Amino acid sequence: MTETPNPHIVDTDTLTGEMRPIRRAVLALGSNLGERFTSLQGAINALADTPDVWVTAVSPVYETDPVDSPPEAKTYLNAVVLIDTTLAATRLMDRALAIEDAFDRERGEQRNAPRTLDVDLIVVGDRRSDTESLRLPHPRAAERAFVLRPWFDVDPTAEIPERGAVGDLLEQTDQSGLKLRDDLALEIQ
Repeated sequence: MTETPNPHIVDTDTLTGEMRPIRRAVLALGSNLGERFTSLQGAINALADTPDVWVTAVSPVYETDPVDSPPEAKTYLNAVVLIDTTLAATRLMDRALAIEDAFDRERGEQRNAPRTLDVDLIVVGDRRSDTESLRLPHPRAAERAFVLRPWFDVDPTAEIPERGAVGDLLEQTDQSGLKLRDDLALEIQ
């Protein structure tokens, strides 16, 4: 794993083997199959039920056009969740995959195929990783309005490491495929 910590922060787990610092993480949720809203709320509930994870904010819900998806793909519901966690990035990724599996996410050969639930790690503190199983920050988040817009809604001062301020990145993206769903509100347990 090429996860590189910030050299200015002492990672206490390397000193004692017992403690880990609390990091802010951002997760993007999406669903375009089945009960889309129920899947998003279920993912938030599952995150809230995860030991060493504290859900601190949930964005408004957006209905979005599919991006780089097959022609038959339907619109997505998307949201962003902010959490504080002491979990290592790899363990958080394992949890995200387990939540997807719990909602019958099918993984096939086709990239960006329709899905019941997508849980993407966008950032975990200032961690960097470039392995097959974990890439941080998420390599395409800075280009995706369906990630940037809801993230900006809950944290207007957010930044993607080495990419810039979320607000600046949002201004550079096409937001025409986004529709705020005022009729849908996700809840924190």
